[in-house]
Amino acid sequence: MSSPALLSPPFRKEVRATATLALPLVLGHVSTGLIGFVDNVIAGHHGTQTLASVTVGTALLWLPMMVPIGTLISLTASVSQLDGANRRDEIAPLFRQALWLALGLGLLMFAFLSAAPLALASFGIAPEIIPGATAFLHGIRWGVPALTLYFCMRYLSEGMHWTLPTMLIGFGGLFVLGPVGYVLTFGKLGFPAMGAGGLGIASALTMWLQATTFAVYLWNTKRFAHLQLFAHFEWPRRAPIAQLLRTGLPIGITVLMEGSLFIVTALLIARLGALPAAAHQIAINVSALCFMIPMGVAEATTVRVGHALGSGERDGIRRAAHAGYAIVLATQALSALFLLLGHDLVVSLYTDDLAVAALAGTLLLYAAAFQFPDGIQVLSAGALRGLKDTRVPMWLAAVSYWGLGMPLGAGLGLGLGWGPQGMWLGLILGLTAAAVLLGWRFERSSRRPPASLSLERA
Repeated sequence: MSSPALLSPPFRKEVRATATLALPLVLGHVSTGLIGFVDNVIAGHHGTQTLASVTVGTALLWLPMMVPIGTLISLTASVSQLDGANRRDEIAPLFRQALWLALGLGLLMFAFLSAAPLALASFGIAPEIIPGATAFLHGIRWGVPALTLYFCMRYLSEGMHWTLPTMLIGFGGLFVLGPVGYVLTFGKLGFPAMGAGGLGIASALTMWLQATTFAVYLWNTKRFAHLQLFAHFEWPRRAPIAQLLRTGLPIGITVLMEGSLFIVTALLIARLGALPAAAHQIAINVSALCFMIPMGVAEATTVRVGHALGSGERDGIRRAAHAGYAIVLATQALSALFLLLGHDLVVSLYTDDLAVAALAGTLLLYAAAFQFPDGIQVLSAGALRGLKDTRVPMWLAAVSYWGLGMPLGAGLGLGLGWGPQGMWLGLILGLTAAAVLLGWRFERSSRRPPASLSLERA
């Protein structure tokens, strides 16, 4: 866009609309990240073995969970497009079918978490960790169907430009998880001490409470009364569920590829010893907190782009995306500056080990370097989701992360002996390639006439 266009009243209005949508989403992601923090604090005070068990269990939960969560996010784009096209009578039937899809994905995850503990020994997990990790997974699996239903309702609300419930219900869950997790883990108020298993059960109860709260809200709120979301019961229908899968499954796979890139990097660095592993964990945790800002802006951009597409406004599509880019570039500049100037202070909050702190501080300088490509790639992916352009971006992400980033990182870090710094150079390359390719893809897709960007495209 030209400089005058960037300063125009419509563009400034779009920036305000995107920022207003994004702020509750960012805070909602922060609340999700704090769930892991609460679990780790409770587990760490219970014992090192409990903490190790919860760490293993959490990894086995969230890595595969990226697929159903990413798949269901296709509902956001569909709802926002229908809203923009004034086809609101089609939203409720689509939502009811999405609920069936969410329930099915949740049951699949329940089955996976039931079977996963059987493979822990073959993964090389220490024998003393396996019982606690198994208890955690067997406890939390009961909440997984509620979690997928919660995300389905959340994406419906966000698609209608209403993101406040995401923030409020997210933080509300923290106020339940903390005390319930403490009681069940340590055995207070007459309950037996269940250790890691208690945290799993507490997490499951929190998930059901959040899903139930969201359902009650959608049932009673006047904001969505005109949609008649729960007007009548519908059995699952093949065509709309298949359409949601065609659009959403590539998103789920893309999210999985990016998330697994960081997880595999952590596993490879762990082969170098405890010190590099600890330093990497600190740096990647800080980076993940920074990432929540562009991720929230990207989700808001999905809504704005989808709404503009439904309205048939090509200029509105590009204006919505460019507003997202402007916000992300500004926030990522602040994140990069924060990491450059404050890395030593941040690391001191995590550890007193001078060797770990020195390496973690160095890795945070690498994290500062990938703030811009990381923000651009996630924003581009969000804009493409608004166009329901998901298949080609999936392959572009695969090439970026696993065709370039991981081979380079492993080659430099392990093959040439550059250690964690080499692995992080691979992360920078992968994210930069994704930023370039996904940005190019959006510019290409968004230049098509609105009529060719069908509501049903995948």
